[in-house]
Amino acid sequence: MTTIQYDQDGLIPVIIQNAETKEVLTLAYANEEAVKKTIDTNETWLYSRSRSELWNKGATSGNTQKVTAVRLDCDGDSLIYEVIPNGPACHTGKDSCFFETIHGERNESPGDMFGQLTSLIKTREEEMPEGAYTTYLFEEGVDKICKKVGEEASEVIIAAKNRDAEELSMEAADLFYHVLVLLQEQKVGFSQVVDVLKERHATKTTSK
Repeated sequence: MTTIQYDQDGLIPVIIQNAETKEVLTLAYANEEAVKKTIDTNETWLYSRSRSELWNKGATSGNTQKVTAVRLDCDGDSLIYEVIPNGPACHTGKDSCFFETIHGERNESPGDMFGQLTSLIKTREEEMPEGAYTTYLFEEGVDKICKKVGEEASEVIIAAKNRDAEELSMEAADLFYHVLVLLQEQKVGFSQVVDVLKERHATKTTSK
């Protein structure tokens, strides 16, 4: 097993990555104590080089991170913390510190889009901005949301029966959105659904 290789200052770079969307959130540093506390608590602990002290991500801001995995690279000199964030990772309020593109175009994965949409729906429920459709759904409650899920599912079926690819794409997008709203209303995290899919996939793979 590869051992962790700290540098001459006793530090190791840590890439913090969203466990659900795989988006890179930030790059920081940790020392041996911070890594140990991260593993022991399943919370993000790092070492501040400017303040020369340990810090627990979100202890002050409330933007905590639940650590689901700590990964070590092949040379043992860098780590990845896979996390489920409770709020933005960047001090600017952005989800990721890497929000500026200085060359080329950023290609978003499907996971990125689902992550952003899930985050937006959660924010809508917390802030309930007037005039927003998502606000309307939360105000109407679970019966209305379930009705919309049923309607959109029916429209997906109709589009499929019509062999209309464009219509099917649009109706499927509507269905996914309303299902995500329903999950938020029920306080079922999208990650829980992904975990079920992973478990089923693993079971089928090992049973072959």
